[in-house]
Amino acid sequence: MTTLFSPATPTTRRRRAQWPVPVGLILLSLIPVAAGAVRMTELTGGAAITPQNARFFASPVPVVIHIISVTVYSLLGAFQFVPSLRGKRGWHRTAGLILIPAGLLTALTGLWMSAFYPLPDGDTDVPLRLLFGSAMLVSMVMGVLAIRRRDFVRHSVWMTRAYAIALGPARRRWSSPRGSCWRVRPVN
Repeated sequence: MTTLFSPATPTTRRRRAQWPVPVGLILLSLIPVAAGAVRMTELTGGAAITPQNARFFASPVPVVIHIISVTVYSLLGAFQFVPSLRGKRGWHRTAGLILIPAGLLTALTGLWMSAFYPLPDGDTDVPLRLLFGSAMLVSMVMGVLAIRRRDFVRHSVWMTRAYAIALGPARRRWSSPRGSCWRVRPVN
């Protein structure tokens, strides 16, 4: 009589942790969200106009739209990296319908501000802002075109690229000595 080997315990697949990446992205997103909250407070609270913020008071609509769209895009976008949520087509699609306009507004207002706001002294990174803002815009459009063709792999690649580009300034502010997280401002 032949018996087949039967393990005492069935093989189990290790579940991958789902939340470390989204939590990290949310923590990284808190940098532009906090900076945006400070800027909105300046604009609505009657802060003193200085050479560094005069351009925002002269034309506040683009920066207000940018702050709101970046906040929505960076925080909600982090949840698109949770595998269990991504697998739920209804949630992923609904979030995408919010994220696509928010991402497009983020890129377009960023490009507009880079092109038309006067530069504060010492700020020379406009060509980089235009390059990466354009790259984000192209990535968003390519992601939308891919999902319309039902090409889920390319959609994921393009949208991930757009999200990474959008979080680039947040990472730069955190790690660069020139970034706002490390600046020491004199107290009056």
